[in-house]
Amino acid sequence: MSGSARYTAILDACVLYPAPVRDILLSLAQAGLYHARWTEQIHEEWIRNILVNRPDLHRDKLTRTSSLMNGSVPDCLVENYKGLIAALELPDANDRHVLAAAIAGHADAIVTFNLKDFPNAALAPYQIEAQHPDDFIANQIELRDWEALAAIKASRARLKNPPKSAADYIGTLEKNRLPQTASLLRGALELI
Repeated sequence: MSGSARYTAILDACVLYPAPVRDILLSLAQAGLYHARWTEQIHEEWIRNILVNRPDLHRDKLTRTSSLMNGSVPDCLVENYKGLIAALELPDANDRHVLAAAIAGHADAIVTFNLKDFPNAALAPYQIEAQHPDDFIANQIELRDWEALAAIKASRARLKNPPKSAADYIGTLEKNRLPQTASLLRGALELI
């Protein structure tokens, strides 16, 4: 098992799809604001969910995306967590693998839209908290604003098909359930 001196977060499958949320979270991790981690099982879950909603996409393309993700963040894959799953209790047993990965991956947080699936009482013994991605991203911006804004600007600049203005990019984040982040970025429009 490896650890990190930086704040470490397990990214749940629901924040890896949709792509705009995944991209901003990975951009902040690549900029060194926190250590992002996940598992191959989490990859499989977000890929499966995309294919259900977008049957026009091919698994090969999504598998390539997961490989690029793995290459973009050092030490992102958590392994040796499956032995912990059976002993964990969560409202949805299918989410136990995420908590197990957080424990094995020395995570401080699980970033998820599904906060109800990760109650504080279940996570507290492991000193892990569940955070909504909007709160998590806003915290990164508030803690290290210049680095976060530079990472977000780079994220927006990578959008080529189609390119997005800063205002359009912020609108996309808002549509993807990141209103607090969108509000903060509106205050720094010229920097992103």
